[in-house]
Amino acid sequence: MHILIIGAAGMVGRKLTDRLVKDKTLGGQEISALTLVDVVAPAKPAGFAGAVETITADLSAPGEAEKLAAKRPDTIFHLAAIVSGEAEADFDKGYRINLDGTRFLFEAIRQQGVQQRYAPRVVFTSSIAVFGAPFPDKIDDEFFSTPLTSYGTQKAIGELLLNDYSRKGFFDGIGIRLPTICVRPGKPNKAASGFFSNILREPLSGQEAVLPVSPEVRHWFASPRAAVGFLVHAATIDTARLGWRRNLSLPGLSATVGEEIEALRRVGGDKAVNLIRHEPDATIGKIVDGWARDFDASRAESLGFKAERSMDEIIRAHVEDELGGKIGG
Repeated sequence: MHILIIGAAGMVGRKLTDRLVKDKTLGGQEISALTLVDVVAPAKPAGFAGAVETITADLSAPGEAEKLAAKRPDTIFHLAAIVSGEAEADFDKGYRINLDGTRFLFEAIRQQGVQQRYAPRVVFTSSIAVFGAPFPDKIDDEFFSTPLTSYGTQKAIGELLLNDYSRKGFFDGIGIRLPTICVRPGKPNKAASGFFSNILREPLSGQEAVLPVSPEVRHWFASPRAAVGFLVHAATIDTARLGWRRNLSLPGLSATVGEEIEALRRVGGDKAVNLIRHEPDATIGKIVDGWARDFDASRAESLGFKAERSMDEIIRAHVEDELGGKIGG
């Protein structure tokens, strides 16, 4: 099996690569080749016996999607995107990367199948940002998409394209709406949701963090560990079970910022909590106010998708996976 990961240098892309290398198989098939693509050079994974190709490319640039589709991979993970805050701040870049890149990829796959049958599994990472207020208490998969950000709009269009290209048989697609991934390792990025991780990650390493919103803000979370599990499961699921609805809201945990902080206290103590400094940011607050807070993910759960049940679990996963089980700077 040949697997293509677009966005392989990102946090989730790197962790997905590591998981596939460790597992050596996907859906019972041996992984013989990996093609890893990003706008910065992805690292070659250690310990993989098959062929590995790393490519530095912008999916939205003319001709790049065609080159990747010409390799005819069996499974394609499309993770590439710019994040919410950046897409909102730079309208042109957001549509070029998040929409044009996605459409170019889907169309390149379709063209590969014109001469000779080719219909790979395509896993597209969407977002809960496709939904906009006003919200019910819990959002299910039947709730209408009315995104209130450019990022959410770009992802919603990608979902519609994935449905249509799958309906026509051009590829076998599944779109997964990821919760906000927390705790993200590394340094803060330009995502408006970044503070959800920052207020846990930095204090756990003995560093100060800024909280730009009220502790009453509620959001939908899953860990990086769960995100990789989502992707692997999406690549192997029987898509006939999806029917014509190819996009899913995935399981997660609904929690307030205050509940995050109390879980941090239980895991890291008062010393960690005291490193959080509250500095309200009206711009971030406005963006966050338009985000969904809780979901009914029973459809995805019935299909075998799983996530954490508590914020303590999410924090402990970060401590185990990123901090070697140790807390503090």
